[in-house]
Amino acid sequence: MYELKTKENDSSVIEFIENVDSIKKREDAYKLLDIFTESTGEKAKMWGNSIIGFGSYHYKYDSGHEGDAPLVGFSPRKAKHSLYFATGDERREALLEDFGKHTTGKACVYINKVADIDVNVLKELIEQSVEFLQKRYPRK
Repeated sequence: MYELKTKENDSSVIEFIENVDSIKKREDAYKLLDIFTESTGEKAKMWGNSIIGFGSYHYKYDSGHEGDAPLVGFSPRKAKHSLYFATGDERREALLEDFGKHTTGKACVYINKVADIDVNVLKELIEQSVEFLQKRYPRK
């Protein structure tokens, strides 16, 4: 049976950020930490060894695969910051049009630095993603 690798754990978020090599990335990670905390009202938790997540939800796919994941999160990667929002949310694409300089993957939005984006749109993306996931996967 498949074992999910990215699980919530008790590692220190601050210690993780303090170990980010680039000073500029570290500064941006603290900015993102403040924005995500304020927007979600949730305490930051480490998920796996490199994702800072906020809140959680339990998902179950038609295939039977299920697990827990953060509602939203980010990771200060070497190349870019990875921002984690809900997939399948049609409003995400509309919000990203006004977001600023970014690229997207299937589940991630990538930014070089916080100065490249509109922080108000980031807050909207966070709030929309949380709302979308809470409706899609209500707590039982």
